[in-house]
Amino acid sequence: MSRSNVIVLDNGTGFTKMGFAGNSDPSFVFPTAIATRTSAAGTAGGSSARPSVPSKPGGLASSSSLASKRGIEDLDFFIGDEAFANSKTYQVDYPIKHGLIDNWDHMERFWEQCIFKYLRAEPEDHYFMLTEPPLNPPENRENTAEIMFESFNIKGLYIAVQAVLALAASWNSNKVTDRTLTGTVIDSGDGVTHVIPVAEGYVIGSAIKHIPIAGRDITYFVQQLLRERGEAANIPPEDSRLVAQKIKEDYSYVCQDIVREFRRFDEDPLKYFERYDGEHSVTNRKYSVDVGYERFLGPEVFFNPEIYSSDYLTPLPEVVDTVIQQSPIDVRRGLYKHIVLSGGSTLFTHFGQRLKKDLRAIVDRRIAASETHSGSLMRSSGMEVNVISHRRQKYAVWFGGSLLGSLPDFYNATIDSQMYNEYGPSVVRRFNVLGQSGV
Repeated sequence: MSRSNVIVLDNGTGFTKMGFAGNSDPSFVFPTAIATRTSAAGTAGGSSARPSVPSKPGGLASSSSLASKRGIEDLDFFIGDEAFANSKTYQVDYPIKHGLIDNWDHMERFWEQCIFKYLRAEPEDHYFMLTEPPLNPPENRENTAEIMFESFNIKGLYIAVQAVLALAASWNSNKVTDRTLTGTVIDSGDGVTHVIPVAEGYVIGSAIKHIPIAGRDITYFVQQLLRERGEAANIPPEDSRLVAQKIKEDYSYVCQDIVREFRRFDEDPLKYFERYDGEHSVTNRKYSVDVGYERFLGPEVFFNPEIYSSDYLTPLPEVVDTVIQQSPIDVRRGLYKHIVLSGGSTLFTHFGQRLKKDLRAIVDRRIAASETHSGSLMRSSGMEVNVISHRRQKYAVWFGGSLLGSLPDFYNATIDSQMYNEYGPSVVRRFNVLGQSGV
């Protein structure tokens, strides 16, 4: 792996992805979690206030000066997988909730270990690209800049919207002929699914939609289906969720027609049923589970949500169509043409094909109704609907950051320490769009 002087940090609610620009994969991926001593966790409950910080904590190298200013207990913490490994004696917290930083003190310490312990980088020699969710409050951008420049003394900073980076990552697909930053991003991770329209690198905030269905819900649904079929009796209770997750990840796919799929499974179960072999996490006893209808019913909740819950009933293709229809009319054609998938819960086989088929049907119905209403006076030229999937989909946001961070004009778009010292944290309220100048 090459090592550039641009560090890409994608801090998600569930997982953090980090590494150096120009690489195809992040160097580290681990949970966005921090374990602190409960007695010392003065802000453990979550604080939105910006903490008072020393001007330059030197990380591991100058930990004594950091300790003298903030207390030695502030150095006693773990992040990522190490946080869970020490959960019996430490309190585990998540500094990011629903995409937004909830505890700035914990977030600063989290970044400290990311930079010094994992990436082993000197921040004053590096430019940083950080990611943010759509509609992130400007105050949060300012707090981020304040910590990065005043605590870590970084060389330069660029804060990018996650959806824009996911669009840039789609340039990696052979379906994309023009490098555009106009499109609709469907970002589905573990906790929530977002549908985000982007025009020329700018998010159309008024049209964004949130869907309360994502990876975790599919795992729970697979668990429920296994119980209903009596297969759960073969699974140790403490392994139940893990088995459901493995079945979801390794055996599930999106079918094109749910009725036809049921018929195929009923007619030839030996052909379509799979077998999952597991081992008890405590006793090492081996067990087997028949995997049947769960294979296609799990991901089907995106397209027929009523089979999972009566609380939310709008299928994903309808949500995508609504988002595009609520966007300005002059960008709609581009939003239909570049529908980009991002996040682990969009990785199901045939997910993109089903979404395209259902969305195409909605668009065609609207065009047909419009032509009927206007008679023979107006004939539509049709609307191109294109759903783009690619190999970097799982870490699309990070990969898009790696791509843009390796462009020559990246350094012109960053805020450097000189600009920060001159204008203060408010300088990050201005927004430079990368990747638009014919790259």
